[in-house]
Amino acid sequence: MLRLLIIAQESGGLDGLSAQIAKNGFACSSVPYSDELEETIIAHRPDLVLVEMDGRAFAAEIEAIVQGVKKARRLPVMVLLPEGLLKDLGGQLTIDDFVTSPYDPREIALRARRLIHRAKNGASGELIECDGLVIDLARCEVSLEGRMVELTFKEYELLKLLAANSGRVYSREALLDQVWGYDYYGGDRTVDVHVRRLRSKIEDAGHTFIETVRNVGYRFKKTTQALQ
Repeated sequence: MLRLLIIAQESGGLDGLSAQIAKNGFACSSVPYSDELEETIIAHRPDLVLVEMDGRAFAAEIEAIVQGVKKARRLPVMVLLPEGLLKDLGGQLTIDDFVTSPYDPREIALRARRLIHRAKNGASGELIECDGLVIDLARCEVSLEGRMVELTFKEYELLKLLAANSGRVYSREALLDQVWGYDYYGGDRTVDVHVRRLRSKIEDAGHTFIETVRNVGYRFKKTTQALQ
């Protein structure tokens, strides 16, 4: 079931609308504005976020919220606003769609499905997923549990090679050849340094992806799934 999260002005302010949208086939919840926006998005793991805009919220504030949502996860964002505030929306906002009051839950549901479908089909031609780690090969982006991970080019190329061939053991020499190129003059210590940095960015107590094969090299755990 698709998950939809409403960010409302006040706690419980849009619970009625949330319940009506849920009747249209969504797992829908409503939360108030919070400084812990990224944590909220990650905890709820929505497919789309609705942001309420009323007389107390202006374009700059809404844009800050939208940017916070997209920083936490790459998600479509729809704004709910009174018709009288349409002039304040502004063309500079990075929202994906908007709905004016009075809100029709059926319209919201239809628009939400369209946005989610477009996001999922246009996000990437291919993904590699493993235990919360997602590698978007089309965008050259990596996320862990919905949070974007910043990698250097070589770290990304190293991760992509290992993850695309999960379970296969690569020697340090093979990794140097395929990631750095045959004419690279650095030693295989370079691989160890990059693997260590990569692990520090994508692994923690609950996530282990890259395995060391003693006296040989490295491999990515075998549970990886590639999605077309």
